Amino acid sequence: MKIAVIVVRILVGLLFLFSSVVVLFKLVPQPQLKGNIKVFMDGVNASIYLIPLIKITELVCAIALITGRFVALALVVLFPIMVNIVFFHAFLGPESLPTVIALLLGVLFLAYAYRKNYISLFAVK
Repeated sequence: MKIAVIVVRILVGLLFLFSSVVVLFKLVPQPQLKGNIKVFMDGVNASIYLIPLIKITELVCAIALITGRFVALALVVLFPIMVNIVFFHAFLGPESLPTVIALLLGVLFLAYAYRKNYISLFAVK
């Protein structure tokens, strides 16, 4: 189990690291968008700050996952981003949904593996 947690943690971290570095440093040209995806991305890009904020957050969390430091905190921060990624692909780009589901399962597996760190969050006082 411990080896599986390390492998999944590093793979999820590398996926988030790759996606954030590619967007932040514009390493790959933006594909031509169509339909509702274009409308959605035009709105997100109009805010100016949102994409850099998300990608910097993903980068910091990816580094935390890869190094193994603050993993429980990184998972808590990544979870709302992950939910939005899943909904985006479920409603706007279902062709890449299997990959996103695999990433979601990885994040959920890690959350389960680090569940002892979240006990105090759900304690009724």
